[in-house]
Amino acid sequence: MKNKQVKSNFISALIQFPFKIIFSRFTLALLMLLIQGFVIYYCTVFFSRYLLWLFGGAAVLGIILTIHIINQSDNPAFQISWIILILIFPALGVFIYLFVKMQVGVHSLSKRYQKLQSEMASFQKQDETVFQKLSELDSMEANYVTYMNRMSGYSIYQNTKTKYYPLGENMFNDLLEDLENAKDYIFMEYFIVAKGEMWNSILDVLKRKAKEGVKVKFMYDGTCSFMLLPHDYPKYLESYGIECRVFNPVVPIISTQYNNRDHRKITVVDGKVGYTGGINLADEYINKIERFGHWKDTAIRLEGSAVRSLVLMFLENWYIDNFKNHDYETYLTSTEKNGTESFVLPFGDNPFDHYLIGEDTYFHVLQTAKKYVHIVMPYLIIDHEMLNNLRYAARRGIEVVLIMPGISDKPFIYYMAKTFYRPLLESGVKIYEYSPGFTHAKMFISDDVRAVIGSINLDYRSLYLHFEDAVYLYRDGSIIDMEHDFQKTLQKSEEVTIQVLSQYSKIKLLIGKLLRLFAPLL
Repeated sequence: MKNKQVKSNFISALIQFPFKIIFSRFTLALLMLLIQGFVIYYCTVFFSRYLLWLFGGAAVLGIILTIHIINQSDNPAFQISWIILILIFPALGVFIYLFVKMQVGVHSLSKRYQKLQSEMASFQKQDETVFQKLSELDSMEANYVTYMNRMSGYSIYQNTKTKYYPLGENMFNDLLEDLENAKDYIFMEYFIVAKGEMWNSILDVLKRKAKEGVKVKFMYDGTCSFMLLPHDYPKYLESYGIECRVFNPVVPIISTQYNNRDHRKITVVDGKVGYTGGINLADEYINKIERFGHWKDTAIRLEGSAVRSLVLMFLENWYIDNFKNHDYETYLTSTEKNGTESFVLPFGDNPFDHYLIGEDTYFHVLQTAKKYVHIVMPYLIIDHEMLNNLRYAARRGIEVVLIMPGISDKPFIYYMAKTFYRPLLESGVKIYEYSPGFTHAKMFISDDVRAVIGSINLDYRSLYLHFEDAVYLYRDGSIIDMEHDFQKTLQKSEEVTIQVLSQYSKIKLLIGKLLRLFAPLL
């Protein structure tokens, strides 16, 4: 009887399979994109009789745009990529450039974001007592904080305890415990959410806390609803009393707006405890499943005054599509002073403020180092300024060590990263690859004195296009813990030398070099 039932279920699934494929969201999205592609192709064919005039006009327009691009204040890497595209493919390059620069959705999103930042300015004032203490201790650090205050509005705090987690599984139990202890509210904002042990365990707690009357706000990036979660997942969460929003949902329409992803990883409990780092809500991040070998990731827990900035970061993205009822004061609870004298500065970065807050913070660490800068990153697709800063630090005698993945999650991205190895190695930067698997951590550590930990990768997407967050630490105990972990990770990594690099596939290096021409636009 059991065998018949199994056979019946199998046949039923087999019959339903084609229908699931045909009516799936992926098929619908593909169909919509194909229709748009057909329209573009039809227009191309229709205007082919005017090909000579079109290409002539495109060439003239291309020259005008090239002059225009050169005179902009954009990063030279982006300028070069656009110019190459326009000069090699005049008609296509001009069309793509105008299409990207005239996106109504992007400009609308930018205006809404600037309005929110203006609203939050009154809640982001620097504590002058803390700033004065820092100024007396180190004027260069005070200058960096002044820059952060003016350009992004974020403040530096004391009275904040920190705890560093060298792996996702180390963080997981503490996170669950803090969620269980929530009394007033829980905020969670993540780039990736995937069903499995990690998310299911968290969701069980969120459902229970919402039932108890705790206000739960959950937000995830729109790529999840396109690839990992059902389209109607927010309704499912809301049925349990969990407020849910999808940041910048992906729909099957050709647009550059979808480049601006929410790459942040933030949890806040009652405005008193906060988490951030590289860890998303999926089982590979706690090594419950294996993807690309052992998954090395890191996070930090904040408790105290500095959590205020994480609250504001969450709310600015939460309210991005809400044009009224922006309630900030309810969630900005005061925290008791715990006497912690170290300095903690959580900060966010976004593609619309015209300041490279994340990259400038990394520059600050490199430029103020006296002994060493130790870095862990998953990706290495950097602009000329970052390359020069890394090389300059090594050339002036600073020990610059970079740990990269031994197993990459994106082969073509890995090919591009390899093209930066030689100039770095020749300047004295030491490069290692994590033998057990993939490093997803994003950390800068310097002199046992300062460190950065968060979501910001060393690539164009993180530094220029995404919404990111991180924590800058100065004279904090977690910096020593981060350095100890770095040394342990180093022992499990294999050094890449010029000799080792010379044995790398020439074809892959060539692919990487070709891709670098358009890396800022990918």
